[in-house]
Amino acid sequence: MQGKVGAPAFLEQWITQITPLTAGASNTYRNMHHSQFYLKTVTLEDVPGIGRILFVCNSWVYPSHRYNYNRVFFANQTYLPSDTPEPLRKYREEELVNLRGNGKEELKEWDRVYDYAFYNDLGNPDKGTKYERPILGGSAEYPYPRRGRTGRNPSKTDPNTESRIPLAMSLDIYVPRDERFGHLKMSDFLAYALKAVVQFLLPELKAYCDITPKEFTTFQDVLDLYEGGIQLPNGPRFDKVKRRNPLGAAKGTQDKFAWRTDEEFAREMLAGVNPVCIRCLEEFPPINKLDPNVYGNQNSSITKDHIEEKLNGLTVQKDHHDTLMPYLRRINTTSTKTYATRTLLFLKDDGTLKPLAIELSLPHPDGDQHGAVSKVFTPAEQAYASVNDSGVHQLLSHWLNTHAVIEPFVIAMNIHKLLQPHFRDTMNINALARQILINGGGIVENTVFPSKFAMEMSFVVYKSWVLLEQSLPADLIKRGMAVPDSNSPHGLRLLIEDYPYAVDGLEIWSAIEAWVQEYCSFYYSRDEMIQSDSELQSWWAELRNEGHGDKKDEPWWPKMKTVAELTETCTIIIWIASALHAAVNFGQYPYAGYLPNRPTISHRFMPEPGSPEYDELEQIPETVFLKTITSQLQTLLGISLIEILSRHSSDEIYLGQRDTPEWTSDVVPLKTFEKFGKKLVKIENRIIEMNNDKRWKNRVGPVKIPYTLLYPDTSNYTGVGGLTGRGIPNSVSI
Repeated sequence: MQGKVGAPAFLEQWITQITPLTAGASNTYRNMHHSQFYLKTVTLEDVPGIGRILFVCNSWVYPSHRYNYNRVFFANQTYLPSDTPEPLRKYREEELVNLRGNGKEELKEWDRVYDYAFYNDLGNPDKGTKYERPILGGSAEYPYPRRGRTGRNPSKTDPNTESRIPLAMSLDIYVPRDERFGHLKMSDFLAYALKAVVQFLLPELKAYCDITPKEFTTFQDVLDLYEGGIQLPNGPRFDKVKRRNPLGAAKGTQDKFAWRTDEEFAREMLAGVNPVCIRCLEEFPPINKLDPNVYGNQNSSITKDHIEEKLNGLTVQKDHHDTLMPYLRRINTTSTKTYATRTLLFLKDDGTLKPLAIELSLPHPDGDQHGAVSKVFTPAEQAYASVNDSGVHQLLSHWLNTHAVIEPFVIAMNIHKLLQPHFRDTMNINALARQILINGGGIVENTVFPSKFAMEMSFVVYKSWVLLEQSLPADLIKRGMAVPDSNSPHGLRLLIEDYPYAVDGLEIWSAIEAWVQEYCSFYYSRDEMIQSDSELQSWWAELRNEGHGDKKDEPWWPKMKTVAELTETCTIIIWIASALHAAVNFGQYPYAGYLPNRPTISHRFMPEPGSPEYDELEQIPETVFLKTITSQLQTLLGISLIEILSRHSSDEIYLGQRDTPEWTSDVVPLKTFEKFGKKLVKIENRIIEMNNDKRWKNRVGPVKIPYTLLYPDTSNYTGVGGLTGRGIPNSVSI
C-alpha cells in the first residue's frame, strides 16, 4: 500500500558552485557524495495523463549515509488526512516519525528532529556557582515554554543541567537543518556582526573602559559615539555605531535633546519600542495583586494631593511594580540598584499624555512582609521608570511573549501551508540567544538591570500567560485601552484615539484574521472536519501537553472543535510571530540605540534630600544622571547588540510575501493571499497619511520620528534589508 516506486533518476547539469547573489537565487548545489545540497523545487514535465507536477521542497539533503531512511518529498497538491491517497499515507506517517526522533541521542547537524526540552542549558555550573541558573520549565515553581532539544550530555557538576558548547562554536548549536539561517542571513548578521560583539568588542571594550572612567560625564560624550566614534587601544577605531542616527543623536534640524521632554517620554509608551504595557487606571490609588501575607501592603502611596490639580480627564498608568517587587531584594544585591515603579500619566485634550507622578518602591528593610517603602516624585523623575521599562520590554514583551512562546508551535509542526512561513529562522535565533544572550553571564545579564535574575524573572510573567489574551483586541480590552463596540471598526473603541501601535495594529490584525478565516474555511467547510482531522488534533494536543506542557491543565485552551477556534488560534500565532514581534523588536535601535533615552541599568538609588549626593543632583543633574545609568562598556556592548537585532536581513520575507510563488496548487487560497497583500498596501498608504496628518501628535512627536514599526513594507522585494525601522517580517527571525 505504498504505491509503485519508479526507477532511479539522476540529476544532470547541476550547479556545482554557489549561485551569484545578484542572480536572486538561493539554491546551492554541491556534489551529493561530498556535502549537502539545498533542494528548492523539482518539476516533472509532461507526465502522461497529468501534465506538470511541482514539488516545493525547500530542504537540505545530506549524503545518503547520514540517514537510515530515504528522503521523501510530496507534490504541491494539498490534502487533508482523510483525503490523502492511500498509497501516500504510510510515507506521510513515516515522515512524521522521522521528524520526532527517538528522544535519546545527541542531535547532529544533518538531523531533522523536532523535539522538546526544558530551559536547562542557561547555566554553566562547571564554571562555578556564579554561573548556576535554575531550570525553567517542567515544574510548578518555574513554568516555561519548551525549547528545541539538542540532546547534549549533562554537565559534569549537575546531571540536570545540559552541558554547554564553547563560545567559539556558538554558530554550531543544533537546530533542525531546515531551520538554520540561509547563507545570506548568516553572512548579514552572524558570521560578522554577532561574532564581532562576542569575540572582538567585549575584550577590546573591557580594555578601553579599564583606562577611562566607567560612566559618561556629559551628553556630548554619548553623542560622540554616533558623531565621532572612539579609538580603541591597540585596535581599529570603533567608529560611528550606526549608519542612521538613532533617537536623540540625529543631526540637522532634529532636536538632539527632544527625548528629554515629558511629552516624548509619555509618547513612547504609545508609539515607542514597548507600547504594550500601558493600561487604564481603574482604581485610585493603584492597588497591587501581590500576596499580602508575603509582601505586606504594596498599595500605591500616590495620593490625590500629588495629582488632583492636574486632572480633567482620563488617567493611565504604566505599572512595573508587581512584576519587579518580588525580585528587588535580590537584584539590588548586585551592582544594579533599582526600584519597582508606577508611572501615572494624564490624557490631555489634544490626545497626548503628560506624566503626573512616578512612584519608586523598595522592599521594607525589616522584611518583605512589612510592605514597601515608597517615594513619589512630581514632576516625574524619568530615569528609573525608563530602566524598568527597558528590562520589562527586553525580557517580557520581546523575549518571552514572542520568541519563547512561539517556539513550541514551531516544534509541534503546523498547519503546513498556512503557518510554516511564520516559523522561519525562529529556532535558530532562539538557540543562539540561549548560547550568547540570555545564558548565565551572557550579554543580557551584563546589560539589562535584573542581571543574573533576568531569565528567572520572566517565568513569573509566564505563569499568567493565556494564549487567547495574546490577540490584539483581547489585549487592548484587558489593559483597559479599548472597550467592545459593535459600531466601531474592528468591533472595539480605543479610549486613546491617537494610540499608533493600537491603531495600526488593529488594521494589521483584521487583515490577518480575514486572510486566515478564508484560508481555513476553504479546507474546512464544516466544524466536523476540524474534529475528524487526526493530524490537526494531534498537533493541538502535542502543543498543549508538550510545547506548553506546564499549562496543559489550564481551562482557557481552545477545544479546537470549530473552524472559528482554528481561525482564532492561527491568527494569534501569525500575529505574535509577525506584527507583535516587529512592533517590539525593530524599534530597538531607533529608540533604545541612544542609551540615555532608554537606559537599561541603574547603579545607584535616588539620593535623600539634604545629602551631599542630593546637592550634587541639584547642581549638576546631567552628570549625576549619566553616573546613575548604563556605564560605557555596557552602553557600547548594548548598542552593538541592539543594532544587530534591529537590522532586517537582505533575504527577509515580509508579511504578504512567500518565497515560492506557487506555494500551493489550490487557486482559491492563492487569490485570497493576493487579496491579503493588496489590503496590506492600503494599510501602508493609510499609515503614511496619518503620519503626515498633524492632528495625530503621537505619530511623530518631538523627536520627529514617524511611527512605522507596523508599516508592512510590501514593496521590499529587492532584498535591501538594514536599519529601516519599518517592515513586518513573516516570522520571529532575529
